[in-house]
Amino acid sequence: MVDKTIGFSLWLDFIERDFLKTEFSQMIEKGIINGATSNPAIFAQAITTSKAYLDQLKTLEGMEPKSKYEALAIEDIATAAQALKPLYENDNDGFISIEVDPFLSHDREATLAEAKRLHETIGYDNVMIKVPATEAGYSVMEELLQSGISVNATLIFTNEQARRCAEAMDRGIKASSKDVSAVISVFVSRFDRAIDDKLSEHGIEPAKTGVYNAARIYNTIEGFKNPSMRTLFASTGVKGDNLEADYYIRELLGAHSVNTAPLATIESYIENVAKEVKLPVADGVIEEHFAKLESIGIDVDKLGEELLSDGLKAFEQSFSDMLAKLS
Repeated sequence: MVDKTIGFSLWLDFIERDFLKTEFSQMIEKGIINGATSNPAIFAQAITTSKAYLDQLKTLEGMEPKSKYEALAIEDIATAAQALKPLYENDNDGFISIEVDPFLSHDREATLAEAKRLHETIGYDNVMIKVPATEAGYSVMEELLQSGISVNATLIFTNEQARRCAEAMDRGIKASSKDVSAVISVFVSRFDRAIDDKLSEHGIEPAKTGVYNAARIYNTIEGFKNPSMRTLFASTGVKGDNLEADYYIRELLGAHSVNTAPLATIESYIENVAKEVKLPVADGVIEEHFAKLESIGIDVDKLGEELLSDGLKAFEQSFSDMLAKLS
């Protein structure tokens, strides 16, 4: 659950219309979550599998697929923003994010225009615009924050990406005349899924690379000492039965941080009584683990770049598949 004593926030990484009208508000009222996130894959899953969108889709016949998607997504985000608004007004997060079209991730001007348009159309200050951490994205983040729009940087895998995001966000926040917030989404579990089999073969502890990479990035972001900018740990669901469902929440529990997780992961975290602050992790401990990886030919930064490329492609594919079904 949300832990105000250490400044830890728990957000839900899930959006679906019927859920937003029922359990979502209950989770907010119980103090289980104080924010939520979405991405192209989440919306694609919801829109293409849930019957809750059928009535609105009938009113959108004749529109282009992307226009249909935006109409559906905007209504869901507005619903979530309204439910979270009391938290936002009481300085208890209350944010919901929506991501720009993943096919625009390398186009600065198009990303900026879409981000501003979406934010204005939705009409809630507690909506964060999600921008991928690409070369084009860094300056978009700065400009959005400067103009008074809160930002969720996404698809961060490397410390260099995080540093570039933090530099841009720090400038944008300080230049803004409005009270804005920024989170930097570090993807965690994908590292371990990519290399754990190889690590086990060499006697290196598995399920630690994603944690230590995220912990290193957390240290970098905290080094900016900007209270309006936080690390957000994403991709924190587990695959298979080797780890407890809430493993990545518990292993990355720390002050001035956010963890966004799937519903089942959050339910496991609520039930698990074993909770202790784990961050920050000493730089020496982190570097010792990375040295072990290097000794068997694994370059964590190079792996992070590959995972970024894979992540961008996966979001593009999810978006394409959804638009095809809406055509």
